[in-house]
Amino acid sequence: MSQPHPDRTSLAIDCAVVTVSDTRTPDTDSSGALIQQLLLAAGHKICRYQIVPDEPDRIRAQLDAAIASPTLVQAIVFNGGTGISPRDRTYEAISVVLTKTLPGFGEIFRMLSYQEIGSRAISSRAIAGTYQHLLVFSLPGSRGAVKLGMEKLILPELVHLVAQSVGWVEK
Repeated sequence: MSQPHPDRTSLAIDCAVVTVSDTRTPDTDSSGALIQQLLLAAGHKICRYQIVPDEPDRIRAQLDAAIASPTLVQAIVFNGGTGISPRDRTYEAISVVLTKTLPGFGEIFRMLSYQEIGSRAISSRAIAGTYQHLLVFSLPGSRGAVKLGMEKLILPELVHLVAQSVGWVEK
């Protein structure tokens, strides 16, 4: 599929990866590792990696840390905590602080997910938008969902969306 307005430049985006989980460790976080692998393979940089419990204050603290970081983080990818169980609170933590939302991200993610897993896709509350200048993505925590979201949505549009979120003008 061709892009209506192809990016004229290929830029390395400075990214943060945050896994939201009460049980994962760096050794068992295969979804967080996959996000990092895919970003690095696409030529981007990993500036921060954290695993945080599914606590809204801890999740929002990751957004603030990325904004305040001396190494400018341009995009942050969360995974985990997007379902509807009582402990799944990533959506609540992120959605209320986004400056702008990208409704199409969640809509298209669920459509693509439906093609792979059927009606269970309705339980995903994947979301994306901006928090001040920071581009924010939130994916479910399964490897399949991470692979789908990264390969089909995030990686193809990351440079373009970061350029728009910070007001870069390509020449």
